[in-house]
Parts: sequence; structure tokens; C-alpha cells
Amino acid sequence: MTERTTEPAAPHEPVVVVVAGALYDGGRLLAARRSAPVELAGRWELPGGKLEPGESPEAALVRELREELGVDVEPGERIPGEWPLKPGYVLRVWTARLLSGEPRPLEDHDELRWLSRSELDSVDWLDQDRPAVAEAARWLPAPDAGARD
Repeated sequence: MTERTTEPAAPHEPVVVVVAGALYDGGRLLAARRSAPVELAGRWELPGGKLEPGESPEAALVRELREELGVDVEPGERIPGEWPLKPGYVLRVWTARLLSGEPRPLEDHDELRWLSRSELDSVDWLDQDRPAVAEAARWLPAPDAGARD
């Protein structure tokens, strides 16, 4: 029997888990601009994707960031909370550390930006990602903590 990738949200209603990475480097958080699907194009998100059957969330995060950005990462802590994306889908976010590679927009994105805490509001985040980004920002240095942009 394979491990379940869904959990019951209500009786008879499975939930698809989408994992995203709060990828940090040099006191900045990586943001990815969607190029697809059309209804999300031009908006920004934390990169990631759907959990596959039998896959752990951490393994899904490593796989998704390799596929979408061409990088190898080490998953860290799960950021507290989960956020509904659309009916039947929920977002869960993990911190991640870049191990190798330079992030590039390979799938479903056309631009990447490293953002300091003071720059997080400079992009148009997907509405569903805003609360996750707010939680991810807690791991960034405060603007007055001596961090340079």
C-alpha cells in the first residue's frame, strides 16, 4: 500500500497538498513570477508543487525546486500554518537552503527575484501566497539588523 498524499478535509473530500519552498540566501527570500496558467501569469509565488503519491513533503520540495529552478536544496523547518489555494488544495511551506546551482525559471515561471524583508511588498504576490510569505518573512533579517540589500 502506498503512502497517502491526501488528507480528509471533510468526510469524502480529499485535499491535495502543495509544498512550497521559502528559499533563503544572503538574508533574502526567492520569489518566482508565474508564466502559467494564464490566470496566474504575472503574479509572484513561493516556488513548489504538488506532493506525488508515496512522496514525503520534504522529498517533494527537493524534486519540485530541482524541476522548476534547477537547484538542489536542503529542506529545513516547516513554516507554521497551511493555506487554502483553491477547493481541494492546501499550501504548506518549508524553509530551504540552497545547496547547489543558480536558480533559473525553468517551468511555469519567467522571472525570479531575491527579495530582502524590505522588498517583499515590491512584487504582486498571489493572494493565496501572501499569508505564507508573511510567515516566511519571520526568518529574514530585520531591515535595521545591519543586513544590506
